[in-house]
Amino acid sequence: MDKRTNFVRYISFVVSLFGMATAACGTEVEGADPQEDGVGIAEMPVVGGTPAAKGEFPWVVRLSMGCGGAFYTPQVILTAAHCVSRTGANTSITVTSGAIDLQDPAAVKTRSTYVYRSPTYNTSTGGDWALIKLERAVPGAVTLPIATTTQYDNGNFGVVGWGAAREGGAQQRYLLKAEVPFITDAQCKSAGGSYSSLIANAEICAGIWDRGGIDTCQGDSGGPMVRRDENNQWVQVGIVSWGEGCARARKPGVYAQVSTFAAAIAKAASTLP
Repeated sequence: MDKRTNFVRYISFVVSLFGMATAACGTEVEGADPQEDGVGIAEMPVVGGTPAAKGEFPWVVRLSMGCGGAFYTPQVILTAAHCVSRTGANTSITVTSGAIDLQDPAAVKTRSTYVYRSPTYNTSTGGDWALIKLERAVPGAVTLPIATTTQYDNGNFGVVGWGAAREGGAQQRYLLKAEVPFITDAQCKSAGGSYSSLIANAEICAGIWDRGGIDTCQGDSGGPMVRRDENNQWVQVGIVSWGEGCARARKPGVYAQVSTFAAAIAKAASTLP
């Protein structure tokens, strides 16, 4: 197991620089291997998050194993490779969409049929992404475009997810939102530890460098990191991946760099059985 999996993240929020709130967090237990049916998935936190408005982020979804994701197509979800265990047929995942309240009776529940896990995950190439095919296209699903170039891999990013009110607590019932600013690869690597082996072309760092307080964490791994394009539309630039602790100064969140894998994601999505 790559050492990064010791710090795999599940989204959460602490206090945001921009008035929204963001994450507090924890780490994955050594040796635990997240499974598609939920075994081994840790549940942790959103601290002080700002509630999202109904319909504000219509593309975000909740996965039954405790991860997040987004509609890549109306029948395919983009999430993190570390949220699933392998490529192959899988009917154990339930995807909740169309609601900010996980207990909303109007929320749409859809089962999975197949999972594709990036073959380069846990290699020197990186690639913490996976696709989940659903049993049917979700009526009215809003898809989230992904970045295909590095044009949007900087600036201020948005993150959304269901987490807990405190580190180690239960997940939130309602969707929360936050913002995190970009941190350069060089600065991120200077954090030392696992950050020293950051894969520059496959991972993006974000957070408040000197004081912390903004971060993603356990509770919604695989959720999207987004920003606005030139038309003020959301585009996905990252996938919640890992970090050392949560919201710590000089220990930022790390996200899979979607633009690097855009072609591989598109190819895999087009060939799902």
